[in-house]
Amino acid sequence: MSAESTPIKKAPAVEPGGLIAILGGGQLGRMTAIAARTMGYRVRVMDPEAKCPASFVAETVVGNWDDVAAAQKLVRGADAVTLEIEQIGVDALSEVASLAPLRPGVEPIRIIQDKTLQKTWLAENGFPVGPFRIIRNEEELHHAVKTLAGRVFLKIGRGGYDGRGQVRIGMEALLNKQIITDAWKSIGEKPSVAEQALDLVSEISVMAARNPAGEVRTYPAARNHHENQILAWSVLPAGVSPEIELRAEKLAADIIEKLGIEGLLCVEMFITRQGRLLINELAPRPHNSYHQSERGCVTSQFEQLVRTTCNLPLGDTSLICPAAIVNLLGDVWLTMTPNFAKALEVPGVRLHLYEKRAAKMGRKMGHLSAIGASADEALERVLDAKARLGQPVG
Repeated sequence: MSAESTPIKKAPAVEPGGLIAILGGGQLGRMTAIAARTMGYRVRVMDPEAKCPASFVAETVVGNWDDVAAAQKLVRGADAVTLEIEQIGVDALSEVASLAPLRPGVEPIRIIQDKTLQKTWLAENGFPVGPFRIIRNEEELHHAVKTLAGRVFLKIGRGGYDGRGQVRIGMEALLNKQIITDAWKSIGEKPSVAEQALDLVSEISVMAARNPAGEVRTYPAARNHHENQILAWSVLPAGVSPEIELRAEKLAADIIEKLGIEGLLCVEMFITRQGRLLINELAPRPHNSYHQSERGCVTSQFEQLVRTTCNLPLGDTSLICPAAIVNLLGDVWLTMTPNFAKALEVPGVRLHLYEKRAAKMGRKMGHLSAIGASADEALERVLDAKARLGQPVG
């Protein structure tokens, strides 16, 4: 039989009643587990914390991200494995993949979990990115700041998120080299990416999904607003031009296919004042900017992850109605007694809390979501609801 005529062996679907294992038990694992339970699946998660957010809705194995023995325990008897955090040790991922179908796969995670590899991969494969340099030592950083015209974001290669592990370097560094030295020390003198600061109109993201059968779907673009490098709110639809929307969705579809991911991929993008669409970062999992897909889309990102993990047909990603979310950080609890009743007086608003044990500054404790007749109305409602949290209780 010729190579051309050799039939492709299709992975079987995991039927309801099967066991899904999730690497990570944070809020993303929790919401994925809830979606999986709704569809009739059993769920087991692995997390360093016994009382992680997902532990309240799923069986939990305690283990660090590089704990091979814990990963083996997680996958025992599992029909398929997915993840909600990309910072899993490659050895642990490889062990999991040898025991059960791991979706999205080891190699895509190896590339994405290190920003130096991720950014290089994007550039080498012809995807649009802003000017950047890979930094391995302080001397390279001094040279990069000069080459990138003095306005730079320095991002640690591994482990940074929500503003952690990154520092902004301004034009004054061209006259004061100590600023560059301090920036290098602030990220632990570890391999990093120096990215030229861009003149932006907005930040958007596109979620793509791909199942083992090769089916790909993209969600409408979301518009995102960050404060202190942490997502503050996000709204669907993004309100970009049809031309930008088509380009953004095609980029996300092309990247998930090129990487060969079986699962979800959120592609964060910049729109510059010159009209360029540039890729910022990739996330191979559910994403904060698509929490409102639970309210506004036919299929939420969490149900979609269950579908990709179980090799089921992908769900419809169409927008039913505009929707928005606003994050609730630990700051809310540390600065007030939240008045949730007042927030829930706003039409179309729902409360989502993650059952995290301790509030910390900058820690995501939950979110508010809202729907509306327009994106502006949905956003206004959710921001109004957050403002009402500060009203006196009682």
